[in-house]
Amino acid sequence: VYEFPVNRWFAMDEDDGIIYNVQVMTGDVRGAGTNSKIHMVMHGYKGLKNSGRVFLEGGAFERGLIDIFNVEICDLISPLSRITIGHDNGAVGAGWYCEKVVVYCPFTGIEQTFPCGMWLDEDEGDGLIERELYEMVSLRQKKQKKYPWSLWIWTSDVKGAGTDAQVFLQIYGEKGKSDEIKLENNSDSFEQAQLDKFMIEMPDIGRLLKLRIWHEKRNPFSGWHLAKVTLLKTLTMEKYSFQCGRWLDVNEDDNEIIREIPAAGALVPEPLSLLKYRITICTGNVGGGGTDASVFLNIIGDLGDTGERSMITSKNNVNKFEKGNHDEFLIESVCLGRVSRVRVGHDGRGGGCGWFLDKVTVREEGQPESSAIEFPCFRWLDHNEDDGQIVRELVPAGDGLRLFNVSYHISIKTGSVNGASSDSRVFVKLYGEKGDTNKMTLAVSDNDLRNYFETGRTDIFTMETSDIGQISRLLIGHSNEGLRAGWFLDSVQILVPVHGRQYMFPSHRWLCKDEADGKVEVELYPSEILDIEKLINYEVTVVTGDVRAGGTNANVFCQLYGEEGKTEVLALKSRSNNFERGTTEIFKIEAQNVGKLYKIRICHDGKGIADGWFLETVDIKRLTTAMVQVEGEEDEVEMVEELREVVETFTFPCNRWLARDEEDGEMVVELLTEDNEELEVSSYEVHVFTGTTWGAGTDANVYITVYGEIGDTGERRLRKSNNLNKFEKGQQEDVFSISAVDLGALKKLRIRHDNSQASAGWFLDRVEIIDNKDDATYFFPCKRWLAIDEDDGQLARELVPVDEAFMRKGDDDEEDSEATLGLEQKAMSTTYTVRIKTGEKKYAGTDADVFMILYGTKDDTDTGIINLKASKTHKNKFERGMIDEFTVEAVDIGPLKKLRIGHDKSGTAPGWFLDWVEIDAPSLGQKLRFQCGRWLDKGEDDGAIVRDLFPNALQTELYTPFVPYEIKVFTSDVFGAGTDADVFVVLYGRNAVCTQQKSLCVNKRERRMSFERGAEDMFIVELADVGDVIEKIRIGHDNRGVNPGWHLDRVEIRRLLRKGKGSETVIFPCERWLAKSEDDGETVRELVPSDIIIEKLSRDGNLKVTEVEVEDALETHTYKVSVMTGDVYGGGTDANVFLTIYGDQGDTGERKLRKSETNGNKFERGSVDKFTIEAVDLGQVFKIKIRHDNSMMHADWYLDQVEVFDEDSEEVFLFLCERWLSRKREDRLIERVFYVKGYEGVRESLNNKKNSALTAKSVDSNMNKKSKKKREEDVELPVIPYHVTICTGLERDASTTSRAYVIIVGADHTQTQRLWLDLPDGRKGFQAGSLERFQSHGSDVGEIKKVEVIYEVTVVTGDVQNAGTDTLIYLSVFGANGGTEEMLLQKNEDRFERGQEDTFNMEIDDIAPLRKMRLRIDGSGSRPDWFLDQVSC
Repeated sequence: VYEFPVNRWFAMDEDDGIIYNVQVMTGDVRGAGTNSKIHMVMHGYKGLKNSGRVFLEGGAFERGLIDIFNVEICDLISPLSRITIGHDNGAVGAGWYCEKVVVYCPFTGIEQTFPCGMWLDEDEGDGLIERELYEMVSLRQKKQKKYPWSLWIWTSDVKGAGTDAQVFLQIYGEKGKSDEIKLENNSDSFEQAQLDKFMIEMPDIGRLLKLRIWHEKRNPFSGWHLAKVTLLKTLTMEKYSFQCGRWLDVNEDDNEIIREIPAAGALVPEPLSLLKYRITICTGNVGGGGTDASVFLNIIGDLGDTGERSMITSKNNVNKFEKGNHDEFLIESVCLGRVSRVRVGHDGRGGGCGWFLDKVTVREEGQPESSAIEFPCFRWLDHNEDDGQIVRELVPAGDGLRLFNVSYHISIKTGSVNGASSDSRVFVKLYGEKGDTNKMTLAVSDNDLRNYFETGRTDIFTMETSDIGQISRLLIGHSNEGLRAGWFLDSVQILVPVHGRQYMFPSHRWLCKDEADGKVEVELYPSEILDIEKLINYEVTVVTGDVRAGGTNANVFCQLYGEEGKTEVLALKSRSNNFERGTTEIFKIEAQNVGKLYKIRICHDGKGIADGWFLETVDIKRLTTAMVQVEGEEDEVEMVEELREVVETFTFPCNRWLARDEEDGEMVVELLTEDNEELEVSSYEVHVFTGTTWGAGTDANVYITVYGEIGDTGERRLRKSNNLNKFEKGQQEDVFSISAVDLGALKKLRIRHDNSQASAGWFLDRVEIIDNKDDATYFFPCKRWLAIDEDDGQLARELVPVDEAFMRKGDDDEEDSEATLGLEQKAMSTTYTVRIKTGEKKYAGTDADVFMILYGTKDDTDTGIINLKASKTHKNKFERGMIDEFTVEAVDIGPLKKLRIGHDKSGTAPGWFLDWVEIDAPSLGQKLRFQCGRWLDKGEDDGAIVRDLFPNALQTELYTPFVPYEIKVFTSDVFGAGTDADVFVVLYGRNAVCTQQKSLCVNKRERRMSFERGAEDMFIVELADVGDVIEKIRIGHDNRGVNPGWHLDRVEIRRLLRKGKGSETVIFPCERWLAKSEDDGETVRELVPSDIIIEKLSRDGNLKVTEVEVEDALETHTYKVSVMTGDVYGGGTDANVFLTIYGDQGDTGERKLRKSETNGNKFERGSVDKFTIEAVDLGQVFKIKIRHDNSMMHADWYLDQVEVFDEDSEEVFLFLCERWLSRKREDRLIERVFYVKGYEGVRESLNNKKNSALTAKSVDSNMNKKSKKKREEDVELPVIPYHVTICTGLERDASTTSRAYVIIVGADHTQTQRLWLDLPDGRKGFQAGSLERFQSHGSDVGEIKKVEVIYEVTVVTGDVQNAGTDTLIYLSVFGANGGTEEMLLQKNEDRFERGQEDTFNMEIDDIAPLRKMRLRIDGSGSRPDWFLDQVSC
């Protein structure tokens, strides 16, 4: 007899099974829906348990819809290993296209997605009507665990006790509270003397404290008499009862339809008491301060809150919330403990709903008025005043009230699908580690789009509330009212600057009754949490003087300076009319923590009528931690010191005008704190010298910023000069005065103009600044254009002060001293190449003026505004799909941390879609990519036209930093010596270290003006550092333009000394033509140095000059190159061929093989062509690069071999090629690299990046390592010693001479680095039968799971004609302890060529001793045949 015990209910309303939420999505393809009966089976871990067959009753299974089921089963089997889904094929049109199934178990909090994307149809695909689906693990979500509770509600046996209203409840525990729970009200629920049973799910909120229950009908016949409520946790059988016995009716008892009931029962030793709180709401005595909107209030205490209660019946006024009123209300609630906050607001409905709230006071009914807690507000709750918020969270009376709330900036993106927009009211609720917020309606957006939640737009809202800690999830939904209520929510982003966090919540789903699953609210979990710059709250109080015409309509800005840096320029603005005569305004701003403040700068932009402003004082408050004396325990009287958050206040008195026509006419002022004793305001005399060049003067507005050891002046416009017409040509000296807080020693200055007026271009000679306090003069040489169409196109220059000795040097020589300081200035500044990509979207381009600000990490400095006017690549900038390049210079701002880019919305089509910005800083050796991918357009996205971008760490490129070189080129004084061609230069150091080829002129105009007969041209370029010695340079031109022939006299290259102040100049004589029609017809020359001049600044401040002759310069060698074209059909070419020869001391650069010495028609089938190349000694030649330009009809070329003969050393270097250079044959390459026969060094592939070090490493690393599971974040493991014993077998060939290492693998895929097993006494190799012991130190991996041994495989291709291959080569190794899977040996462009040895390292399990190996080729590629000589392992 088999007995199967059950002992369970078979009933809809009994028992305690675990509920799984199952969502089934039918695909959006034609005929996808079905009328068949759908069933599923859920399989638990390893398939040990399953749910049995569950029929999904009541689903529609229509095309594109999601059906939701609650499936109850006995066992907890989540997470599932797989599911089976199918149908009975029993209806007409039975076939069904299932998209996916999503299963959520509230008890484990795991949501699993099982993709299907296939037909379950006898007539479609494979004909199956039941499928097994497996989870896509990357989509798994861990949500909050919820536990099932049984809820029983008794309606009293009193006449008329029942209700048909919708009932809600919320439960509070010691660890938090549940969400509002809506109880499904069927027509027969909550009837007189009836018991209603519900199953609800709640997170773990600890021991229950109270319950709030209410209904939403305020009409006479919906009253309800509730007897009691009980709650039973089904898993642990914890039981709580809540005795009520009262009406929830507007006509009975106290006319309330909301009740709070304390928890009672065996688990509650002492139930909380029920109290009444008397609330006094004081409306301000301000014009239009009253409101007719519906006001609600929530009191928050240590033991919970009252929930949002509508303030319906005032105890003392019929007309509530009128100007100057004090309205009293009673709220009944379970004891809240210490009341800490009050949240008050209104619904914003009705005309004139704006409300000025003075304060709210709260006290327990029956307590004296002196015990009342006051919550001051003194602010508008109005869409059009202050910050536009209509809900405020108030804290008890004290200092710096606005500092205690945290701002959550919520960006909500509506999708770009048809009909995505909504007219409904959207609400959001945040859940954090310290608690959660209430449901908050998003009523007033920060970016003021006229219509909220429109298709493709982003709305930004700010929520001010108490600190809820790290956000774990959010609830978002809408009220489903209005004509177009349905809404397609794309994503939500939450920025919390005070925490330094940014949360991303993807949604990409409908919230609509008629779409998908019909939900109108959804819980979202963050997909990623990013760290952003952390800010702190400041409260800024500005007092405008009570003086006639003292107020202003201009925009006001301030900047704070502290001991740890400075903030950005902050706008003080709100929706109200600010800065009126005799008013006090308070602003809350989020900005960098700059430590203790010592000064602020406050200014206005002079816009609007009556912009003059009389500023009395500014107070700035912030939170800081300090030791505070507090009273000890109740029975002790003494004071105890405790670390607490306190408000720190800085007062900045001003009492002066900021107006053009008052006092000194300045609209900017720097203020010091009241108690400051060290610093004082001093004045600086700025002398600006305009150059003597033609067109040097400007009529544009000029701005200057001066930086010192202690802060900076901020940007100041140079307005009042000693000359009526400022900045005119001819060494005109304009003197300006700037008053600022003492800056200490000056470090740099930034000067720019706004390019306004007709002839805006300006040639600035220098700036001199006299510090009147200590009478010091600072010299800032410039000697450069600030113009769009001159020099590098920049309108701003950053200048550094130089020693007077350098300034004098130019005067003594009596010649043009322009050359002297460019290099010093360049070395102290960073040149950024900025590339900006406009997106490919329709209308992506812009005509507006684009500007940019770079922010560095040093002292929080920024570059100020950079106007991007002069693109190097396009005359018409920022057009769709284009990349524009700009040059930007800045002095010492440190590594970039962010970039601000925007435009001024000018022009006919200002909207702009910015794809990305790339910034290359050669002197720092880094290239950063700032992704944007958004509109900067008032009518698109979130309406912003300025965006802050941050560098993408994954796209950052690092390389060796470049150094500045000053290159002076002297053209000979010979007839026709000048050229308009593009001149380039390459510098070589020792050991073949060289720079990239660099063109000296940036554009055509510069080329026309440079390299004239008898001229001396100076260029400052940033190039790779070639070391202390420049062995040679290569200089040439592209032979374009009118009369490109050029006679070069000499080149002088100056660079700064690594130690001490001074420089070194290397002279390279040439005195030859670079011309097709002169001399030997070459347009490229290699030059070696003749003399070196060193200038050093001695201790007494004078320049000491020494000259040295170079004695060991490299010699020029002649190389004979023989090129053999293969004897195959179609092997010859008519294209132009180019060759580069590489030696261990440098390369020849690319040379065109022009004139064959053996054949009139070169590179014909089977012929040998000889060429002569002159180059500075290359040393040992080891590789060549050869290519053709694919020009002419017959461009394909079969190259057999190349021979290079060094006539001076009589060495021959042979390069075996045997490859096509063709766009049609083999691998379609027309450029190849070949190594000298017998070469044993590291080979680099053709498309190798700058950093050759990386490639060298990857040559010997095996490409087919067994895929390791992704390591978790690299945790620093402790290092321990490992004792390794290696026993070599006695088999034939068991020994090895290779260097061996092991990798030890532990649990969770932790592993050591390679532990090298180097034999002592310099012995090489492991002998057969030997036993060797080693001790190595590596990471502690815990329990050792396995040891990986490295096998080194060397493959030797034979030295016979056509031995090389392009085919795919596979290797398998077999040993006594098993075999490996087949592994692909990567070709990497240059492996498996004739006569070559290629080495691979393979990490495989230890299968030694080896028995055999298998090599196979798959016959693919253009050269499938391969001559294999031998393989060693």
